[in-house]
Amino acid sequence: MSRGTSRMVNMTEGSIWRHMVNFAVPVLLGNLFQQFYNTFDSIVVGRFAGKDALAAVASSGNLIFMMNAFFIGLTMGAGVIISRWFGGGDDERVEAAIHTDVAFGCVCGLLLTVVGMGFTPQILIWMRTPADVLPLSTLYFRIFFAGSLASVLYNTFTGIMRAIGDSRTPLIYLIVASVTNIVLDLLFVGAFSMGVAGAAVATVISQLLSAILCAIRLMKMEGACRLVPRRVRFDVHQLKLITNQGIPAGLQNSIIAIANVVVQSNINTFGNDVMAGQGAYAKVEGFVFLPITAFSMALTTFIGQNLGAGKYERAKKGARFGVISAMLLAEGIGVVIYLIAPHAIALFNDDPDVIAVGAKAAHTEAFFYCALAMAHAVSAIMRGIGKAKIPMYTMLGCWCLLRVAYITVMLRYFRNVVVIFSAYPLTWLCSCVIFLICYLRIDWERAARPLDY
Repeated sequence: MSRGTSRMVNMTEGSIWRHMVNFAVPVLLGNLFQQFYNTFDSIVVGRFAGKDALAAVASSGNLIFMMNAFFIGLTMGAGVIISRWFGGGDDERVEAAIHTDVAFGCVCGLLLTVVGMGFTPQILIWMRTPADVLPLSTLYFRIFFAGSLASVLYNTFTGIMRAIGDSRTPLIYLIVASVTNIVLDLLFVGAFSMGVAGAAVATVISQLLSAILCAIRLMKMEGACRLVPRRVRFDVHQLKLITNQGIPAGLQNSIIAIANVVVQSNINTFGNDVMAGQGAYAKVEGFVFLPITAFSMALTTFIGQNLGAGKYERAKKGARFGVISAMLLAEGIGVVIYLIAPHAIALFNDDPDVIAVGAKAAHTEAFFYCALAMAHAVSAIMRGIGKAKIPMYTMLGCWCLLRVAYITVMLRYFRNVVVIFSAYPLTWLCSCVIFLICYLRIDWERAARPLDY
């Protein structure tokens, strides 16, 4: 197979740890920049537009993730298929899968725009968003979802690049988008006093820019991985493969997101100080996901390519390295967050009540980040071997049903926000037990066989 460009990486040969780290580091840096500009959104809004505006933006994460989660999962499924064909050197199937993925992304982006803009007000009411925050939240969400097509296509394009081992190009474009977002935040929110609307418009513009840059890059690639707009259409067979892997991953993301929306609705009942404090902590906690996401993506691509090439022993060694690395890095970050929590929360808002809530959340969850990392890493492994339903069912049981049941029951007897914070480490640990059993029972030789749909 013609690899086309030096940025494509064949992970089926060479040092395992070097391939994993070289792939994970650009993803880590990219996510770091993304987290910085998402955090900068909240800092600028909190400082220039006030506590109510911060509550409106800070509480947006769960709803935005819920609306995007399913479609992001579909791109993950496409990545598994593309990496398998790429690792096996099948040019024809790589080309068909890439163009089917882009066609599917276009449809999903338009659908998300309609659903997001149309149903946002009602969803916010179901989430028991306080009346004084509701107008600001509705405005922010509607502007954000107006740019859904750009957001979905960006995730589609970067998923394709990462499936063929190129994690550096998405990093470059994400840095450009991050800087753009920061400049526009200062302009729209700080200078023009546009409040939450300015923050939303800045985000949409930066996402559109990154999507355009990614599209241009893919169209300039050589060989089977080149994106040719006139060839963007559905290949029925590839669509089936992508959806068989992507729908469970999408449902898994949606399940987690729905549970978090339910949790957010309970947080909202404690008032604006708790909403702002927990929202600020959520931005800080986002830094924990950086190594987790980086090694999870590296794991899926590495395992997909090596199983596609029939190298199951190599896939097994890479899986072990990825899980351990993600857990160690996440726990190290957790210790740091535990120590600096009050100062980190104060960056968003200096109200003592807001800082106290955010610090309490950090002190309750920080030492359990290793469990969170293990769960995500093993989920990535399961997707890479074609067993996407296992993490879906595990997340449904532990991160949705158990978490919501625990919070619902405990809040009846203990009206304290710490009950909500403690639900996360509890459900992380429960899922880890199941994932450990599943991981130890993987038949790697069988996993290297062609996926049976």
